[in-house]
Amino acid sequence: MRRAPDARSLRSDTILAIALAAAGCVMVALSATTGLQLTEVPLWAPMLAAVLLAAPLVLRRRHPVAVAAAQIVIYIVAGEAGALELYVSQVALFMGIYSIGAWEANRRLAHWSRVVIVVAMAVWLAISAIRGFSEPETGERGVAAYFALLMIQVVINAAYFGGGWIFGDRAWRAALEQEQLDAAHAEIQAQQALLADQAVSLERLRIARELHDVVAHHVSAMGVQAGAARRVLAADPERAADALRHVEQSARDAIGELRSLVVTLRSEDEPTGAPDLDALPELVASAVASGQRVALQTIGEPRPVTPMVGLGAYRVVQEALTNARKHAGPMAQVDVRVRFLDDELEVEVADDGHGGGPGWHGAGAGLVGMRERIAALGGALEVGPRSRGGWLVRARVPSR
Repeated sequence: MRRAPDARSLRSDTILAIALAAAGCVMVALSATTGLQLTEVPLWAPMLAAVLLAAPLVLRRRHPVAVAAAQIVIYIVAGEAGALELYVSQVALFMGIYSIGAWEANRRLAHWSRVVIVVAMAVWLAISAIRGFSEPETGERGVAAYFALLMIQVVINAAYFGGGWIFGDRAWRAALEQEQLDAAHAEIQAQQALLADQAVSLERLRIARELHDVVAHHVSAMGVQAGAARRVLAADPERAADALRHVEQSARDAIGELRSLVVTLRSEDEPTGAPDLDALPELVASAVASGQRVALQTIGEPRPVTPMVGLGAYRVVQEALTNARKHAGPMAQVDVRVRFLDDELEVEVADDGHGGGPGWHGAGAGLVGMRERIAALGGALEVGPRSRGGWLVRARVPSR
């Protein structure tokens, strides 16, 4: 259904009615001056008819059928009284018929009301024609002139009424199409806003996942080294100092990775400056320096992978080493294997579970982050206990 008219539409219709009324009065005055007004009625009568015919147009959008019906009644009464202005009045009637087609929400009423109006006007014109033809005329030329004037009236009314009917219906359909377009546009904007909110949420999750991977690894290593330094501080100051140096180095590494992470998160394309497979030996060396027993093995012919795949594999190994340190303990044997398969890259981190770790339990963000990261790369993650003891983390992703 078409949207209801607003206050601005009412002001526009008021201006239209005033303009048509003024134009009708001017045409009456000009017709009287040129002698075209054939009736002997006072000048104020056709002026009043012009004003009354235009006045209902103020409400043409809110009550189009009533406005058109009132105009037809005024038009016929003024015509019977000989006080009808024949020029601007046609425009006023056109606007009335047009408004029914353009604004009447009940389309059945819009159709049949116009049928009734057209029939009523046709009957009135026919009666007027018969009555005028019965009046005595002299000569053949008078009859021909009468029929010529009658045909002019028929053509003018057919043009105005037919035009108002057709253009009114077209305006109604155009308004409905525009409202459908507006509704579709509003829905698209709502979807865009929803997608923007989802993008922000996903970006927050991405940042949280990256921060967890970077901070958890280094902080856990710093915790182990700080604990070792505390235990041997009095008995072996040199070992305590060495442990504290590892704490300092882990802190520096964490700061460096955080800086690289900021650059990576700001990039719109693939990560730049982020760790990849080439950084795994350094990661393993850092874990060994922090007291873990870690061995790195590469299986297959090494080949380049995309930065996203390299970063994902690196983060999986980093998180798995962190979990092994927390749960299996620093003395557990951890094996890191990187396998270059035909079209896939597989990374595997397994511990023997014999390290006597404290068994700390985190919030589970690390495992969730690994699953999300590998799933985003189109791969699969396998996490769980080994049959012969210990824990296994295995990720397989397409190499490109």
